[in-house]
Amino acid sequence: MKENTIPTWRRLDNSAKIFPVSTGKRYSTVFRISAVMKENIQPYVLKKAVKQALNRFHDFKVKMKQGMFWYYFEENNKEISMEEEKDYPCKYIDPYTNHDYLFKVTYFDKKINMDVNHALTDGNNAMNFFKEMVYSYIELAHKKEFTKEYRTKRTYCYNTEDSYMANYDKHASNNNSSQKAYILKGETIPLGAISAIHEIMELEALKKKCKEYDCSITQYLTAILIQSIYEENYLPNKGKKPIKVCIPVNLKKYFHSDTLSNFFSYITLEANMKEQNLNTFEKILDFVKEDFKKRLTEEEILKTMSGNVKLGTNPFVKIIPLFLKKIIVRAAYLEIRKYTTITFSNIGRIGMIGKYQDYIENFLFLIAPDPVERIKCSACTFNNELVFTFTTILNDTKIEKRFYELIKEQNIPIRIESNGVLDVISKKD
Repeated sequence: MKENTIPTWRRLDNSAKIFPVSTGKRYSTVFRISAVMKENIQPYVLKKAVKQALNRFHDFKVKMKQGMFWYYFEENNKEISMEEEKDYPCKYIDPYTNHDYLFKVTYFDKKINMDVNHALTDGNNAMNFFKEMVYSYIELAHKKEFTKEYRTKRTYCYNTEDSYMANYDKHASNNNSSQKAYILKGETIPLGAISAIHEIMELEALKKKCKEYDCSITQYLTAILIQSIYEENYLPNKGKKPIKVCIPVNLKKYFHSDTLSNFFSYITLEANMKEQNLNTFEKILDFVKEDFKKRLTEEEILKTMSGNVKLGTNPFVKIIPLFLKKIIVRAAYLEIRKYTTITFSNIGRIGMIGKYQDYIENFLFLIAPDPVERIKCSACTFNNELVFTFTTILNDTKIEKRFYELIKEQNIPIRIESNGVLDVISKKD
């Protein structure tokens, strides 16, 4: 294993810079990864596992500090905090009650949760750290089954470079649309609650259906999502603006990088429902496939990434004191949110070493909704199941229910679980 030393401080990567300046309790930019185990969690064992994982991922042992112009990371030597789950998922992580760490580990019954401030890292890198935590937990809880050979064979090679700066093209031009998006309508949940509804599908049946339509799983689920929004929210509210779906993209698939920091971009699908006559699933799916083909190229992704880097490296922006940046960026962030209807992030397959899989039921991936993007969607795959998750602050389940119905109509076995904030969708046979 590569030994990694922690510098006394380091800069935030280009994406991370914007998160602490623009967000807070209403816009948390926190995501959650959970592992549902096959037995109840042993808290003391879990805490030891978290410490062991931190010894392998040293660069998560940081706290955030304020500088004159930007935030920065500093080494954190405090004891890691861990407790039984008491709050809603993806909530703002208060540094004063979390020993200054930018991630928070909780547990409940058979579930291990890790909420992560996006300033620390992205979903793919966080998953690698979380998997190491789960590996360590299983080894400690079942010492007889896992010898020293099992416990020492995993190796990691990473750094904390700003891969945006290493790969961006200062001459690339961003061609993002200037048209605002349709914003989901409806009453919101009171008291700052967040509803999480997990729609769990049989993976092989889903793959078979995607093969029939000659599309990827992400394309298929995006089309189902657009149709659900169109029928249950857009039409009833006489929507006119396009339904715009933001799809995060793992940049490590396009550029070489071993960074543990953020390294992602996004594509935004712009569905003009009336102009493009997108009134059936087949038409919507054809649109999605074509838009993916157009936007998911290295050239287009480089343009989007480079446009965001230019903003962070703008000389005028750099010299604005941090207290003014907060005011300006938060106002701009509220406006920027109006250019996306919904985000759907598919983190893909979560691979675990053979014997460890026997102790895990499933994984979950959740993203924090906000006052503008009132629903956010995420997905992950483990063994023969894909879990599609809706996190929402809307006080109804019409979109989630229609999504469920559309999947079921396509003869894909599906079941539903939730955190109980809203009434669970009826499980019809």
